[in-house]
Formats: sequence, structure tokens, C-alpha cells
Amino acid sequence: MTTFDDRENAFESKYAHDADMQFRAEARRNKLTGLWAAALLGKTGDEAAEYAMAVVSADFEEAGIEDVVRKVAGDLGSLSSADAVRAKMAELLPVAKAQLMSEV
Repeated sequence: MTTFDDRENAFESKYAHDADMQFRAEARRNKLTGLWAAALLGKTGDEAAEYAMAVVSADFEEAGIEDVVRKVAGDLGSLSSADAVRAKMAELLPVAKAQLMSEV
């Protein structure tokens, strides 16, 4: 194998790893967002965990975050706005990445 092939394989591996980490970070962010929303709704324990998983599942409806924002904002109603949900998601993404990095 040539040096070029080695570099190509290394770049492909790094890309795959980065894409996997981004997916995991977004899923973790969605879970944290779900837990935040569950607390606002007065849910605790297993009920909060189930709601958080429903939020994670909502992300598979379409690309981007709007499907999650729509679900959480709709569930929260007057307790929060879509803009507040987006802001919370932006705030929680670095937290999710830090949690993943500490697990590795």
C-alpha cells in the first residue's frame, strides 16, 4: 500500500468517526432537551426518561432540528416558545459533546 492509500484510509476513517460522533452528540442533545422539557412538564423518573426518548425518536422525521423543536414546543405549549427550545438545544449541544468525550 502506498502512502497516498494510507492517508486516504486515514481520512475516510476520521470522517466516519466524526460523523458517528456528531450523530451521537445530536441524539444526546435531544435526550437532554427532552429531559429539560419533561421537567417543565412536571414529569419525573421513568416518565421523564420515556418522554426524552420520544424526543430523540422525533428527530428521525426529517433532517435538521425542526422536527424536535416542533414536538417539544408543541408539548410545552405556553410553557416555552419554539425560539426558547432552539436556544436550549444550542446550549445543550456542547454539554452533550462533553459528556460523550468523557465517556470515551
